[in-house]
Amino acid sequence: MAVGIHVIADFYGVEENTLAYVETMKPIFEESVRYAKLTKISSDYYQFRPRGCSGIILLAESHISFHTWPEHGLVTLDIYTCGDPNQAFVALDFFQKTFKPTKISQVVIERGTEIEEIRAKPTEGMI
Repeated sequence: MAVGIHVIADFYGVEENTLAYVETMKPIFEESVRYAKLTKISSDYYQFRPRGCSGIILLAESHISFHTWPEHGLVTLDIYTCGDPNQAFVALDFFQKTFKPTKISQVVIERGTEIEEIRAKPTEGMI
């Protein structure tokens, strides 16, 4: 049993101007939270000069973050949810439909998979 799903994805071939500015990226990420029915706690975005941006949305379920390299048509995504695992994939699908990348590289990691094993076998000397 996992406590969370962590999707790490790189989207290549994304339109350069979309990735260049917080003012275009922020609405996409804010909408992803609504689309995936996640619970936003807070968010923060940063505009690099002259172009490129990063952002993170803290969720009750964990977080979604991004970093862009407009000159390479690249956005890297981090989607981690501790609620319904499908929500991470719904958010990923939203990003894919929105950014329309020409290539995607992704890794899916199940987080906290050894909880039951650790509870069943307490380690000597642990407090």
